[in-house]
Parts: sequence; structure tokens; C-alpha cells
Amino acid sequence: MRWCLILPVCEKALTQGLLLAAQILAVGCSRGVVELYDLAENTRHIRTISLYDWGYSVEDTGPVACISWTPDNCALAVGWKFRGLTVWSVSGCRLMCTIRQTGSNSASSPMVKPSALKFEPLMGGTSHIQWDDNGYKLFAVEESLSERVLAFSFAKCCPNRGLSGTTYSHQVLYGEDRILLVQPDDADELKILHLNVPISYISQNWPVLHVVASNDGMYLAVAGSHGLVLYDLRNKRWRFFGDVTQEQKIQCKGLLWMRKIVIVCNYVESSNTYELLFFPRYHLDYSSLLYRKQLLGRPIVMDVFQDYILVTYSPFDVHIYHVVVSGELSPASNPVLKLSTLRELSIMSPKSPPVSMRFIPEQNDKGALTEDTHGFSDLLSQQPSRCLILRTNGELSVLDMDDGHEHTLTNSIELFWVTCSQFEEKGSLIKEVSWLDYGHRGMQVWYPSHGADRFKQEDFLQLDPELEFDREVYPLGLLPNVGVVVGVSQRMSFSTAEFPCFEPSPQAQTILHCLLRHLLQRDKIEEALLLANLSAEKPHFSHCLEWLLFTVFDADISRPSASKNQASQKVDSPKKSLLEKTCDLLRNFPEYMDVVVSVARKTDGRHWADLFSAAGRSTEMFEECFQQRWYRTAACYILVIAKLEGPAVSQYCALRLLQATLDESLYELAGELVRFLLRSGRDFENATSDSEKLSPRFLGYFLFRSPYKRQSSDLKSNSTKELSPHIASVMNILERHASYLMSGKELSKLVAFVKGTQFDLVEYLQRERQGSARLENFASALELIGQKLQMDTLQSRLDAEFLLAHMCSVKFKEWIVVLATLLRRTEIFASLGFGGSLSA
Repeated sequence: MRWCLILPVCEKALTQGLLLAAQILAVGCSRGVVELYDLAENTRHIRTISLYDWGYSVEDTGPVACISWTPDNCALAVGWKFRGLTVWSVSGCRLMCTIRQTGSNSASSPMVKPSALKFEPLMGGTSHIQWDDNGYKLFAVEESLSERVLAFSFAKCCPNRGLSGTTYSHQVLYGEDRILLVQPDDADELKILHLNVPISYISQNWPVLHVVASNDGMYLAVAGSHGLVLYDLRNKRWRFFGDVTQEQKIQCKGLLWMRKIVIVCNYVESSNTYELLFFPRYHLDYSSLLYRKQLLGRPIVMDVFQDYILVTYSPFDVHIYHVVVSGELSPASNPVLKLSTLRELSIMSPKSPPVSMRFIPEQNDKGALTEDTHGFSDLLSQQPSRCLILRTNGELSVLDMDDGHEHTLTNSIELFWVTCSQFEEKGSLIKEVSWLDYGHRGMQVWYPSHGADRFKQEDFLQLDPELEFDREVYPLGLLPNVGVVVGVSQRMSFSTAEFPCFEPSPQAQTILHCLLRHLLQRDKIEEALLLANLSAEKPHFSHCLEWLLFTVFDADISRPSASKNQASQKVDSPKKSLLEKTCDLLRNFPEYMDVVVSVARKTDGRHWADLFSAAGRSTEMFEECFQQRWYRTAACYILVIAKLEGPAVSQYCALRLLQATLDESLYELAGELVRFLLRSGRDFENATSDSEKLSPRFLGYFLFRSPYKRQSSDLKSNSTKELSPHIASVMNILERHASYLMSGKELSKLVAFVKGTQFDLVEYLQRERQGSARLENFASALELIGQKLQMDTLQSRLDAEFLLAHMCSVKFKEWIVVLATLLRRTEIFASLGFGGSLSA
């Protein structure tokens, strides 16, 4: 059969790469992009891969010069003629790039600023690229330096496909001679731990080919070209085969964990056959081998769930085995393992072959296992009857193993993780998820369906846009006790070396808000509260609650008006809306007030009434914050109150809050309140109801009386008396606080007050020259002000300079003399002595 590739007339294909397993053709074009085509579907265009979204055009990189797929067909490397090299996943995630990212434009193009790229590899373009046989190294030749070959080392993700099991307890990368373990530190921040495989093993069995973590997270199984080793994560010790000849007899093609048993898919070269070897993790030796199972041929997919093993042969023959262990798995005992065949399926299908299959536990299966007297678990649920299939073309489907029916779910999938019943830890946060998948659309979360059709897509699949990873972050899996999806991205660090250092950097994205929304949608209120309580100490908990409320509220206000009218007519229905249930859940946490007002600030004020009809009356929430002394949060409610309750109520609340913030010396916040009060005064004056015109000046005098009694009220300026009532009330509060600070000579606070609120200190000093600002005598004033200012600090000297400038502007000689003495400003004394103009 011949394939004809049709490109646009103006396009020119310069290079191409063919992914045979998935029948994907990658075509490098003269405009600097790579086009992916599906040869299995009449050369259907799949997607375009380019650096355009990172600010680089064909003028920066030039046309595509070369393309090379990895040996495992999971990624492709692309080199450009003018500059740079990039590695992409099939779904379009940028895994690695040599081009230094300096911003969203291409100002760092070598044609624009070549000196800025001194240490950038391949800045002269890429002429040839080639992966090594195992995909750990990418070799590249620079266009302008053909005599030099650059080698880039890579780490691989655990494949989650083929003959190796899924690692749920730990997220692992592995290089040719080491393990990169992603784990949270004491602050729950993700770090990468480099774990070198012992030289005694890797030197004889290079490179690392398979890595799988045990379900309990205590062991890693690592296999190279021959044999395998185990690593005890708790005790930090390696376990080897004692007999090297036994080790060399094993050519591991796949690894699985079944509780405390490691299962090796071994290729016997002498007979060209395959077998399963069952070793206890406490002893790697054929004398401790629990069972040897001869396989019918070369398997293409394997999986384990509890006591069940799935083995699939080409083209699509599925065998399910059940394992029973009698006796305790310990060196002191003599355990016996029995394996029986439960079912065999031979499915005829025109679809592409599977690359991964995972058991789906039954929905009534809680994964509850009880330990028997022999140390192995009694299975309390029926055997799994369904499995999830990922095919080479990215199609994800569910196979019913009872009747052989296969139901297609979605396509263009690269990875998936079955999560239901996989995590038995008490603190697991993802028990309500069936599975997650990742493809070019981002991350998708699948929840259990309770309808008649368990796989009806509109009921079963939920695509959360906020779960989409950055296109530079490749997902690895889940950390159930933290409740996050873990990914990894490239980080470049520059030093004095010729080239930068490329390092994998772990990233995390929480899925808590998605899980809580799912539980609330299904009226699992108690479960949602339990999950939230488990997460309350986790990082970014407040952010998760905010995202939960925002997404629920956004969906609520985005509904068609007809739907809203129908919902509003059901006033007699006792069932609460999802928004009301979300607010009820959030009320259990102290972050509630902050979360609600944060969501309000992110949405259109026209919809605030809908939000606060569910969240609570804005004035009551303000009052709660005020009583709890959460003044910054209370201030955020002022704008909401102005919108929902009117300017009079917001002025009243703002005045109360202004006095409280002044008493707490929160001057920046007080300044924001002052600006709000003055700006909203016009709205207050235009209020139509006489009841709304209760004078703020009256409120200010009686509600905000300062503990300091004014000493010069008779000197008050006539200009203040001419101000509108609401402005006069604000000025009264500010002047009383200024008098309080001045009388107590709290000068540093006075400076912060003036700067924060923009209070007119000059006008105030002119009125209070014989009042609160008066100094009785030089000696006592010098001593008191020196103690208050503490002139040995830079900030205190700056405060003194600030005050001196204002005193000079009003020719307040007593203060000038004291401050100039403290600052040792002799030129000020000269100015005073000659009677000239005073200036600081």
C-alpha cells in the first residue's frame, strides 16, 4: 500500500519522521513547525507542534532541519536550521528546549543579539540528531560546528504501559544509572532525590530498564539488562542476588508488585520463551522462588490488582490468573504460592493493539482487605470484570471481560491512571476518582457514574480546565496523601561553564477542588467535609477552596437564563443548589470569609447578589470579620456592601473600620479606606432616602471618640466646617488620631500615618502649634523625642528628616531646634540665628 501525503501548496516539507507503532508521520516544514499526521486514518492531520506560543517564529529558529523519534516512540526531537533543539511528547508537551527563554518575544534571537546567547547550545542551528538505543542520550551536531557532537542525557518516566506495573505510591524518573525519586519534604514541597544504582550491579547490567515501586511505598524494584535489585526506602539499603550466575539468567522484560512479592517477566534466551518468576522481597534467590509460570508467548501487556494478574498476548488474547499464598511471607516460614487461571479471552478486533491495560475495581469494592493469620489478605470483593485499555493510536476504552464488549471513551490519550481502590492509606484524598487521563486536551478526571449507563460520557467524564498542566509540565502521576497531580518540567541553570545545566524540576497541581465539587454534586456532604478536613493542613488549601467556590459560582451564573428561571420557580423544593452546598461546606473553615470575598472580587459585580444570597449577607460577614479583628478581609467587603446595601451602609462600615485600623496602626489599610470614603462620598450625598443621610460626622463623633481629649478644638480651621458631612467625619477621625500620636510623641507612627493616609500634616501643625504639637521646654522635649525616635537606626533618622521638613515649612522653631539637634544639622541653626528663610 502506498501513502500519499498532501500538503498545502505553499508549504514545503523538509524532513520527516515515521512512528511505525502508532502510524504517526511527523513532517518538518519550512515555516519552522512540525505537522503530525495519522496514517491509519487516511493521513488525518492530528496537530501542529511549534515554538510560536513561546514567542519564537521561523525568523528565530529557521526551518525544521531534522526529526528523530525516541526508541520507545513516546517523544520526538526536533532541530532547526538556524537555532536550537527541542524534544516534544506526542501530545505536544515541550519536554526540553535548548533555546534560552527570556520572555514572550524573540528579542534574544541570534540574529538580533548574538552576544546574549554565549552559553546557549546549538545556537548556530542543528544539522543532525540521533537517539541512542535506549533513549537515554540524544546526540546532536551543530550546523556551524560539524566537527563537534553534543550529547544530552535524559531521564525517563515510569512508562505506565507494557509489561511494567503502575507506580502509585511514588513518582519516579530513572536514568541509565540512577533513580530520581519525587517526594514531598517536611513542608510538602516537592523535591527530587537522586538515588544511584550500586556500581557493583549497574556496571555489569547497564542500563536501567525497569523501575516499579511497591504498593506500600517501602521498596523499589530496579532491573537492568540482567537480574534485578531491590531498594528498601525506609532503611536505605539495597538487596541483591547472592549468586551472580542466577542474576545473569534473568532478562527482565517487565516488573510487577503484588503486595510483598515482586513478579518478573523473564525472557529465556536459550528456549526463546517467556515466564513469570515470583520472588519474595525479603530474599532474591532461586531457593526462595515462590512460583514459576510458563507463558504461552511474548506478552505485550501485564497488570496486577490485589490477587489477580492480567497477561495479554498478541494480537488480543487476555488471560486472567488468581494467586493464593499459604503461609507467612517471611524467611522463617515456608510459604506456598498457587496460581490458577480464571478466564481466557480471545478478542477479534480491527483496532490498533493495546499498549496498556489496567483492572477497574468494581464500584462496590472498597479495597477493604483483612489480614488473616498467615499474613496474607482475604479478598472481600469479587474479581474485577472490567479493564481500561489504551491503544497505540491513543484511544481509551473499557473492556467488559464478562461479555467481551468494548466501549470507547475518548481518544488522543497519552497516559492514564486508575485510582479507585488503589490507595488504602487513611489520608488518601483521591478515593472518589475512577481514573485520570492525559493527552493534548490536558488532564481529564473520570468519576464513578451512578446512572444506568456507567459509561455515558456526559455523566461520567468531567473535564476540568483548571487541571490542564502548563505545556512545559509533563504529568507523572499522583501523590494521594497530598492530593496533587505531580509533573516534571525542564529547568535551566547557568554558570561559568560553556553550556547550561538542564535539570528536571517537579511541579504539583492540586485536584482537591475537583474532588470536593464531585462529592457535593452527588450530595455526599459528610464525605466532602471529611476530605476537606484531611486536607486542611495541606499547602494551598485556601487556594483550593477559592477555586472550588469560583468554579461552582461561575458555572451557576453561566447557566442559560431559562434554566435559572426554572430553578427559581422551585422555591418549595428543599434541595439546595450546588452553590449553597459549597458555601455550607466552606463555612466549616476559618478561610471562609477570605474565600468568599476573593471570589467576589474575581467576578462581575452584577452577580454579587447571587453569590451572597448563598454565602450570607455581606454586612453580617463584615461584622464577623470586624469582631474577629480580620480587618484586611473586612475591608474587602466594603465594596460589596456599597454595591448590595448602598453607599450609606458602606460609609458607616468603612468609618468603623477606619477607626479600628488606626487604633491598630494599620496605616496602609487605613489609607485605602480614606480614599474609598472620599471617593464614595458623592454617592452618599446623592442617596435618595432621608434615612440614608444620617450624618457620618455625627457617627464619627459618637462612635469613634478617641481616648485622647483634644486640647485645641477652638483652633479648628473654618475650612473644615465648610466640608460636606461625610468628608468632615473622615477628617475628624484622622485629626483625632494625629493629635493622639502627637501628644504622645509617637513620631515614627505619626510619619507612617501621614504617609499611609496622605494626611495634611502642614495644615494640622498650623492649627495645633499651641495644642497637641506644643513643646514645653527644650531639655525635656529633646530627651523625650530622642527616646521615641531612637536615632541609632536609619529608619528613625529618615522619620526625623521627614518631620523636620514639615516643621520648617510651617516655621515651627521649637520643633526645628529639637530635630536639628538630634540630626546634627548645624546649617539649620545658622539659618535660625541669622533669621533667614528656613529650609530642611
